[in-house]
Amino acid sequence: MLFTLVLLMQLLAGSFAAAADLPRFLTDIGPQEVFPGADRIADPEGDPPVAPAFSAGEKIGYVFLTSDYANTTGYSGKPIHQLVAIDLKGVIRKVMLVEHHEPIVLIGIPEKRIVAVLDGYNNLDIGALVRGEIGEQKVDVVTGATVTVMVMDDTILRSAIKVARNQRLGGLEPEPPKTGPRAVINPEAAETEDWSTLLADGSVRQLALTLEQVNAAFEASGDPLAAERPEQGAPDESFIELYAAVVSIPAIGRSLLGEAEYRNLTQRLEPGQQAILLAGSGRYSFKGSGYVRGGIFDRFQLAQGDASIRFHDFQHKRLRHIAAEGAPDLKDVDLFLVPPDQGFDPAQPWKLELLVGRAVGATKKAFLTFDLSYSPPEKYLSFIEPEVPPQQGLLGWFDADAPDAPLWMKMWVVKVPEVIVLLMALGVLSLIFFFQDWLVKHPRLTDRIRVGFLIFTLFGIGWYANAQLSVVNILAVFNALISGFDWSYFLMEPLVFLLWGSVAVALLFWGRGAYCGWLCPFGALQELLNRLAKLVKIPQLPLPWGLHERLWPVKYLIFLVLFGFSLHSLGVAERLAEVEPFKTAIILKFVRDWPFVLFAVAVLVPGLFIERFYCRYLCPLGAALAIPGRMRMFEWLKRYKECGSPCQRCANECMVQAIHPEGNINVNECLYCLHCQVVYSDEHACPVLIQKRLKRERQANLSKGGKSGVALKVEEIKKQTTIDTGAGRAAGDDSESPA
Repeated sequence: MLFTLVLLMQLLAGSFAAAADLPRFLTDIGPQEVFPGADRIADPEGDPPVAPAFSAGEKIGYVFLTSDYANTTGYSGKPIHQLVAIDLKGVIRKVMLVEHHEPIVLIGIPEKRIVAVLDGYNNLDIGALVRGEIGEQKVDVVTGATVTVMVMDDTILRSAIKVARNQRLGGLEPEPPKTGPRAVINPEAAETEDWSTLLADGSVRQLALTLEQVNAAFEASGDPLAAERPEQGAPDESFIELYAAVVSIPAIGRSLLGEAEYRNLTQRLEPGQQAILLAGSGRYSFKGSGYVRGGIFDRFQLAQGDASIRFHDFQHKRLRHIAAEGAPDLKDVDLFLVPPDQGFDPAQPWKLELLVGRAVGATKKAFLTFDLSYSPPEKYLSFIEPEVPPQQGLLGWFDADAPDAPLWMKMWVVKVPEVIVLLMALGVLSLIFFFQDWLVKHPRLTDRIRVGFLIFTLFGIGWYANAQLSVVNILAVFNALISGFDWSYFLMEPLVFLLWGSVAVALLFWGRGAYCGWLCPFGALQELLNRLAKLVKIPQLPLPWGLHERLWPVKYLIFLVLFGFSLHSLGVAERLAEVEPFKTAIILKFVRDWPFVLFAVAVLVPGLFIERFYCRYLCPLGAALAIPGRMRMFEWLKRYKECGSPCQRCANECMVQAIHPEGNINVNECLYCLHCQVVYSDEHACPVLIQKRLKRERQANLSKGGKSGVALKVEEIKKQTTIDTGAGRAAGDDSESPA
């Protein structure tokens, strides 16, 4: 199956990059909304794509998507999509935020405050900006959403410059291809140096700012409120003294870290990964405290070429001191690992952009950026001739490091460990299903495996990887089939893509139960909570069959309503899809506005008394999967002719009441928990097998001269009268007898 998927992706690879994400965002937006004065937006062209804009038949500019040109990953780990309109003079006419998943905006900050920032880019001349004819673009950073706005600003400017160069707008020309020898780090240059030497030769670069310099910069910024609130203190007092160095360069690393710490670093670094050292003192800390709350350092970023790099707390290590002889005693000494997917080249120049904020109101700040530029000294470099590209094989196209590699490809490379773990889990689940006849003969093992897998689903697939499928995914597929299918959009989330692939296969083999019963994080949360409820003796409420049979169609009605709205407007359907509490309970882990949290709790509480309450009666995703699930090709769940007449044991013990009183299993409602198969195989639980066992025992006793045939017959008749016809479980009898 995996090989087939790879071949399919190979055949379609040529269309992935060209399709990109731009077409799906232009479908429901009028030309005037995205490009003032335009009456038509043509089909996207080029790679990466741009969509020409026309007015009265004359081309007036282009529309493009920032995420097609730059890394737009924000706080959420997902891209921030913005449409940018640029005219033929290289002037930005409009910027629209069309999609994001930033939790800080979803939770507390109104989106309109973020959108308002984009108005500041109207009439920005990109050509004049690149030539230095105008000052740097001022960014109105929203307090509390610093990282989000920084990502938006950075990607707007970088992508606009690329488009202006590609289309020769505003007097800009495409950058010439790089030729000649390429600089690389020379691992043989490993001689350690003292602090003064490292500073003198540029191995360590410094940014020193005094209070006077910072105050003067805010005065020159043109913001009167910021100028009126200067930093108090002596003018020559140190505001920040910041040092930076690439410590994955062997000589610099050994000098600054010491041999032991450098060895620790090299053991942590992945192949091709780099590390930098930042150290500082003074009134202002380059680290701040935002990373403690949000896990991301929001006061600085690295910029190299068209890439900007931000660091999370898990890429950071605090050091006690700098090991180089003569180094000053600095307040902050910290090691940062550059994410391997960013393509950071230690042999090329880069700069550190330090963000300095100043309060200009109760909830508002003004920000300025100060740059620390770094170029590795030539004594650490070697120069090699460019390599001739090798002949591409079957997977040769899968090059996430290529400059024009689409973002979905980079996401797959980043998620390789998670992809491997998920594939292993899917493999384990496949083995469980294919060898279920053996497994169900061991009831305790079956139960432990199920509980363990549900815990993995909830904590691993759900709360860690956020790979919760949603009915929105299904609606998006239908919408894409109508408006123009785009593979790259569905490949952006590797784990979600793999889960949907597994669902497609499972529907043919087992129906919807494979996903709903084993791989749905919210379903796992419900079942684990119900198990805890049983442990503390919370009474369970089996619904009468007539009521249950009339309630389960509700979820199908919910799905049909959502599907109908999606045909009119996918955006409206997505908002209505909040009937799924998945985003609140799994993706955002209940950190959301109180109405959403209250709703999620409201559908979980009944599940303490009625097992899998939401799955049974309300889940539109389960309803959507049940419809194609009827096409399954195999009947794996076994039944006896006596099931349902008279025996009702499996029907009474089914956690979602998916077994009809007549004995047949409703595969649309079955979650494939395998409990009925455990009973089916248990000689002490299934009445049919109990009768067979008693018959064998009677014959064995007769052959050994045991009890008389009449006595055994009387004993057997007494036992048979207790065969479960439904009364046993209703009365609360959980013994291993046939009752």
